[in-house]
Amino acid sequence: MRPTTGEYPVVVEEARPKSWYRDPSGAVRKDIDPKEFAAIVAAGTGMLWVDIDLRSRGQHALLEKAFRFHQLSIEDTLSPEGRVKFEEFPNYAFAVVRAVRFVEETADLYDIETFNLSCFIGRNYFVTVHGPHAPGVDATHARVQRNADLLERGPSRLLHHVLDATVDAYFPIIEQLDAFVDGLEERVFVHFDQESLRDIFSVKRLVLQLRRHLSPMREVFNIMQNRPCALIPTDSQIWFRDIYDHVIRLNESLDTYRDLLSSTMDSYLTQVSNRMGIVTKGLTVVATLSVPFVVVSGMWGMNFNDIPLSDYPHGFWVMLVVQLGLGGGLIWVLRRRGWL
Repeated sequence: MRPTTGEYPVVVEEARPKSWYRDPSGAVRKDIDPKEFAAIVAAGTGMLWVDIDLRSRGQHALLEKAFRFHQLSIEDTLSPEGRVKFEEFPNYAFAVVRAVRFVEETADLYDIETFNLSCFIGRNYFVTVHGPHAPGVDATHARVQRNADLLERGPSRLLHHVLDATVDAYFPIIEQLDAFVDGLEERVFVHFDQESLRDIFSVKRLVLQLRRHLSPMREVFNIMQNRPCALIPTDSQIWFRDIYDHVIRLNESLDTYRDLLSSTMDSYLTQVSNRMGIVTKGLTVVATLSVPFVVVSGMWGMNFNDIPLSDYPHGFWVMLVVQLGLGGGLIWVLRRRGWL
């Protein structure tokens, strides 16, 4: 798992940001001129949604020039590793959540990328700020494209749609984790693949990283569903309860997978110990059988002139039978005592 690090690359061509505006008469316009943003915000009517790409310095500058956001909030949008939060300011509310996606550009099955999504809501506007990837924003753009009436519901409901789609993007990863864990259990209990230990550690690290990002989001959505906020009406807070429930389910699933992976690792180590015990038992049998041969052969190999059976024609076969009999007797005694 690799979180986004450093600053986002700057786009050379600074196109205008994606935007939607529903005026008081109900007419909807798309990709309006950024010069109109400040006037729309000052008028306080209609509904404006602006989607800012962090890779464009010109688009990012609109946060200060057109919307007059606090400098601390603007700095938070530039921090890929900033913590998730929900803060209220005199004229707007600011939320930061952690989004995730599978990295399909690599062959690593467990490679995912996490990144921050920043959202501003005001009386008649909604601003999203993100890097090159934002699955929740893309999904909401598609919904607005199909049904522009979503803009009529206000900034808080648009915020809900974006955050709901962002959190829902975790569920396919959780389902993939379930497949990973099932595959690891089969490799440990059925086939005992010795290479599975590395994958167990990889999946466990992935689970811990996801849990580290999802756990703080519980507090964020708990605030959004409970704390009184002028920009999130009570009827809108009910919708955020659903997202809060999703975050709780995700955290519980991660806790379950963490326990399953720990037990799978313990089972792997137990399998290794059992297999080593079987090998040791086999070597014990071999060693037990070899003891009479070593002892008897050593005694009859001493440099003395008068050794019993040294002149007997069948002395070799007699000694061989004696050695095999002693070895068999030792094995019988060990089994009788339960040592084999």
